[in-house]
Amino acid sequence: MRLRTLPVSAAGVITGAGCAAYTGNFRVLPFILCLLFALGAQIASNFANEYFDYKNGFDRKGRAGFRRGVTEGDIKPGAMLRATLLTLALTGVIGCLLIIWGGWWLIAVGVTVAIFALAYSAGPWPLSHHGLGELAVIIFFGFVPVVFTFYLTSGGWEYYKMPLYLGGAIGLMGANVLVVNNYRDIDDDRAVGKHTLAVKFGPEFAKRLYFINGIAAFMLTEFALVLSVPIIWQIGSLIYVNLHYLLWTRLCISKGAELNPLLGKTAMLMIFVSVWLFATLAVNNL
Repeated sequence: MRLRTLPVSAAGVITGAGCAAYTGNFRVLPFILCLLFALGAQIASNFANEYFDYKNGFDRKGRAGFRRGVTEGDIKPGAMLRATLLTLALTGVIGCLLIIWGGWWLIAVGVTVAIFALAYSAGPWPLSHHGLGELAVIIFFGFVPVVFTFYLTSGGWEYYKMPLYLGGAIGLMGANVLVVNNYRDIDDDRAVGKHTLAVKFGPEFAKRLYFINGIAAFMLTEFALVLSVPIIWQIGSLIYVNLHYLLWTRLCISKGAELNPLLGKTAMLMIFVSVWLFATLAVNNL
């Protein structure tokens, strides 16, 4: 399941719920279902990544990253494939329950999420193998969960600009989790022909991308909040940008397995931001 990275999907839903709370129309049950759907989709994508990277020869034993169960022989490939399909099916059932609040057109959104959960690692042109992983994360862990959770928990599209700004911010923070992952795995990925952005443009590019993503996320957060909440509540944004800088300095001096804790801390920083945003927007609602 890669528990260290699950905050990436939770953060978008929590942030979208905060935007709904700002309107004064927050609904708890669709929020819970959105959270379960987001977590289920990420777990299914992680399972698929384990299976298809093993099947296509992109994982090697003894890699610097976290232990891969299928590659190391802990889990049979068939069992992982069944787990992927079962998790995706259960996630689809949860998504269908959201039709009650959002309408039948949400089926198209759910199908798109399911396709990209698999397309990240599977198919004739896996996104993660062609330098599109970070873009996929920005869209499906940023804009999609924030905007659609806002809609489903508030019941409308009013004040849509706030979730768009914050969806971009959360997406960039999530992309940084992948940047750490790909920076750590750059030698392994290059050896098997996996063309991530870190492989294509080199380790220095990955370091710069991590820094720029964090600063851009900070700026988008400020765009969303500057006219919406009292300045004292924006201290969370300042805490974030300082912690981001500290994590970036650690990234610049770490290699291999040393980066594993940094990956988890980058994901946890997202949770901090999302919880702070929820609290700030709920307290200072319209």
